[in-house]
Amino acid sequence: MSGSLRIAVVASARFPIREPFAGGLEAHTWSLVRALTQRGHRVELFAARGSDPALGARELRVRRMSLSGAARADASMPAGSWMDEHHAYLSLMLELAGDAGRRFDVVHNNSLHHLPVAMAPAVHAPVITTLHTPPTPWLESAVQAQDHCPVVFTAVSAHTARAWRPLVPAARVVRNGVDTTRWTPGPGGSGLVWSGRLVPEKGAHLAIEAARKAAVPLRLAGPVGDRAYFDERVAPLLGDGVDYVGHLGRGELAALVGGSAAALVTPCWDEPYGLVVAEALASGTPVCGFDRGALSEILTPECGRLAPAEDTAALAALIPETIRLDRRAARDRAESFCSLDVMTDLYTSLYRELTS
Repeated sequence: MSGSLRIAVVASARFPIREPFAGGLEAHTWSLVRALTQRGHRVELFAARGSDPALGARELRVRRMSLSGAARADASMPAGSWMDEHHAYLSLMLELAGDAGRRFDVVHNNSLHHLPVAMAPAVHAPVITTLHTPPTPWLESAVQAQDHCPVVFTAVSAHTARAWRPLVPAARVVRNGVDTTRWTPGPGGSGLVWSGRLVPEKGAHLAIEAARKAAVPLRLAGPVGDRAYFDERVAPLLGDGVDYVGHLGRGELAALVGGSAAALVTPCWDEPYGLVVAEALASGTPVCGFDRGALSEILTPECGRLAPAEDTAALAALIPETIRLDRRAARDRAESFCSLDVMTDLYTSLYRELTS
């Protein structure tokens, strides 16, 4: 099949797909939809309310749910947000299983929800699901609901593909790409940067500890995803060369990252990918981080250094040599390994394979 494709992209319902992004999943989906559209494909995005209108997104809440008092009082009633998300995906998948779904050549599921996988056999078009997380019980259940799951799976890293291999042995690795026309090389600077959601598993407090041990200034940027964590573990450490600059839009964030000597990446869990690593490299900023999850796949000795997990002393010791790394090498790594063009090429090739 040649020419433009008709692609449905199913996003996460938890946060809008718009800047400033709530996290890497939202940034990835936004970039993918824009890249596919710019290549002439007809893309329809199903996403949370408030998503970027320039993407032509349709709100995932297809039909308002009204539960009875008896249902709400039942002992099995989960949190309201869980039910809202469940109902949104149920409504969407029923739509895609009907005649309306015939307008698509392929459905690309970028959500974390189990229903797009469980209901894929009813959809007329082939369904691709990108695995963005380690295995979860609901998604594992959806994969095992039939003897043969018809979904084609991709994984955002070899690390994530290995984690899913017992259930999904043939997941193709398509790493999340960063737009190297929007994340451009910066001049560097004298200080460090940390960016991402301020939640315990991202370890901002450990980045602060390492920066202080290395006696290098640090600026942190990102949304406060866990207020208690921020107030108790991050805010008390601010000041004296460590500043929180807020939740920035892409332009401001790119300038911050590109104007830094090195980026600290301090996951306290096995990061499935790490889009902030790719963003730093595209900005020409070398990365100093913990060796967890997929970080070792992205970084090479020419563009980054890795310390043992949660070892802030080791991380601090690596900061001076990370700062001295060649910024051009960091940019080259982004362009060749984790660019938006590379990612879009791989997805487009897969779409055409499934529709030929």
